[in-house]
This record gives sequence, C-alpha cells and structure tokens, in this order.
Amino acid sequence: MGAIMQTKPLHVNPLKLSQPMGATLAFLGVDGCMPLMHGAQGCASFTKVFFTRHFQDPIAIQTTAVTDITAVLDGGAKGIAEAVENITKKVNPALIGLFTTGLTETKGDDIKGAASGLSLPVVYVNTPDYEGALESGWALSVSAMITQLTTPTAQIQKGKVALLPHVGMSALELERLKECIASFGLSVVALPDISLSLDGHLGEKQTALSSGGTTVEEIKELGTCEAVITVGASMEGCAKALRAKNPAITPLHVSHLGGLVATDSFIAMLMSLSGNAPTPTLKRWRARLQDALLDTHEMVGGKNVALIGEPDEIVGYGALLQEAGAKLACVIGATSSTNLESLGGVVGDFEDLEHRMEGIDVVIGNFHAKAIAKRFGVPLVVRGFPSWGTVGGALNHSVLYEGGAQSLFRVANVCEKDH
Repeated sequence: MGAIMQTKPLHVNPLKLSQPMGATLAFLGVDGCMPLMHGAQGCASFTKVFFTRHFQDPIAIQTTAVTDITAVLDGGAKGIAEAVENITKKVNPALIGLFTTGLTETKGDDIKGAASGLSLPVVYVNTPDYEGALESGWALSVSAMITQLTTPTAQIQKGKVALLPHVGMSALELERLKECIASFGLSVVALPDISLSLDGHLGEKQTALSSGGTTVEEIKELGTCEAVITVGASMEGCAKALRAKNPAITPLHVSHLGGLVATDSFIAMLMSLSGNAPTPTLKRWRARLQDALLDTHEMVGGKNVALIGEPDEIVGYGALLQEAGAKLACVIGATSSTNLESLGGVVGDFEDLEHRMEGIDVVIGNFHAKAIAKRFGVPLVVRGFPSWGTVGGALNHSVLYEGGAQSLFRVANVCEKDH
C-alpha cells in the first residue's frame, strides 16, 4: 500500500470512532452474545448511549468498570472474573466477547490469561483505542472469533459460502447481499450478521443479550465453507484466518459493492462459483440502475462531492457517484486503507472537511457533518455512524443494483432541492 497523507498528528474535530466500538458492533452480530468491555465504566457508557441513539434500540454491553484503584493494583483477571459472575447471575449468554480499551492496554492486562480461566465460551481480542478505528476494531473481532471458535477441518460443504462484511454495511444491505448470494443456489453464513440483530425489528420481548445474528455453532462450522467472500479491504485478514482453519476454502474478495461495474463483477463471481445464472429480479434491478444513471445524470453529473467516513464504506459511494458523472472533490477517511488510497483521499477529521468546503456541492457523511454543511449552505446526505438526525438508518441501502439506484435518487433529490 502506498503512503496516504495524514493531515496532522492529532484530531481537532474528530471523525474517527474507536476500535472498542467496532468490537462492540461485531459481537452484537452474534446471537445471544454479551459484549464485555474491559475498561473504565465511562467508555462502555459512551458506547452504549452512542449506539442506542444510532439504532434507536436497546444495546447490550457490560464493562469490567476499571477504577483509579484497580487500574494501578489489579492485573485485570479479578475484575474480568467478577464482571462475568455478575453477568451470569442475570442472563445466560451463548458467548462473551471480551475486548480491551486504551486504559487496560496501557496497563498491559493479560486478557488471554483471564479468559482461559473462565468456564463460559469467551472470545478475547485486543482493541486499544489509540490505534486503528471502528473498521479495524470490527475486523480484529471477526478474526478473533474465527481463530478462537472455528474448528479446523479438511472437509468442504459444496455450495456453502462464508460472508465477511465490513463494518459500514447497514442491516438491510447485509440482508440484501445474503439474498443475492442465496439467489444463485448457495447457502450463506454471514459473520457478524447484524441484519438479524440490529435491523430495528420488534421482538417478542426485550432481552439483555444480542437478539439474533450468527450462532456460535455456525461460527464453529465455518471451516466447512466452499468459499469465503470478503467485502472491504479491512476484512482480507479475516479471510486468511478462516483459510488457516481449512486451506481448501476458496477466497473471493471485493473492495466494495457500489455502482454498476463493481456489482457486475460480483455477480460474475457468483455465476462462476455456482454455475447458475442471475434471477429475473436481479436482471430487472440492473436495468433500473442503468436507467437511474441516465435519470440522475443531469442533477448529479459534474457536482463536486465531499465524502467523509470509514474507507470501506465511502469507496462504494464514491464509485457509484463517479459512474453518474460526479467529481470526488474531497475525500476524507477515518483511518488508512487501500480503499482510501484508491480514491486519492486523506486520513483526517471534520476540521479538514471544513477547510476543503470551497466549491463543494453536496456532502456525504455522518450526522456530525451536519453543522459544517449547514454553515456552508450545502446539502448533506447522512450516511455512516452516527445517523442521529434521521430515522431508520439501519435500513439505508446503497449496495448492489437496487441500493445503487436508491442512493442515486437520494443524492439527486437533495441536489435538485438545493437548486
């Protein structure tokens, strides 16, 4: 990977979300899981409030509540054991996802040793929040689940596919992606699967654990997949972790699923894997996206777009808008990535966005971009974490043919309204 320009050595108006927050999301995509953040109580409280506001649903998370005393005297094992004991007094989790913060990483706590002393199924992962971002915290947790839970095997189940999506995919996007793969006659297991746990559905009763998602048994049996499909540059390491369990698994990777060209390549990949042709519905949506590119060209073509967010997410949006004739005048990512490099973007924050707003026609970013967009009188399309100002963010859809058409209409409409 070439060098990506880092605008400055600190974040003035932060865009980046922490690795522990990415780990929280990943574990919430496992059925019956309790994410356990090893750190101060405030870290878990902030994450809980952040995601509760974003998803507008209760968020399951617990903390080891490290204090100023235990931060100095305790090696971490006692606090982790006490937290697990308190959890199991109230609920019976299928899995505990144990992950660190900057505080406990600086202390040097041995979470692997602490986890090995517990009787419950535990996946541990080091996620210091002074490194990486939301994207890498998610990917590290997925890799840890595969490494620690998946059973090594040499057997392959024909037609079974493991899907490893990046953190920026919404619940509906993941659901549509699974449906697309299944339409070729393939069985698919997504890890994690927030399309079943964080999709805003009304359950029969409120639960203290994650409700829906990949089961622990499914994770254990992932090694029998014929192929593993990774979406996003951040997830390539997870495919390597799965192939270490069974080298016979075929790795298939796509950087993104935004726009006509990328979706065509993905569909060709599925046709080759399955030997089956696309369904009439899929062909119909391809034709609709082609028509949407024509219909929106007048409104979107030539517009200067500012994209800001997680690299794996914004790269798909960027490809889609470029196909409609838009210009990516400003691209800012939360962390370094080959996907950000492909867009010619920089690693930065909202201060960088504010300094680059001259001549921008539309901003695509999370809710925190709203104040800047309003100050410059530029329309904003809200996308990413958080989306507090809009309802139904979990059901945003911008991938494959259908999502591409819907996204183009959304951008075109805000541009047209601005006129």
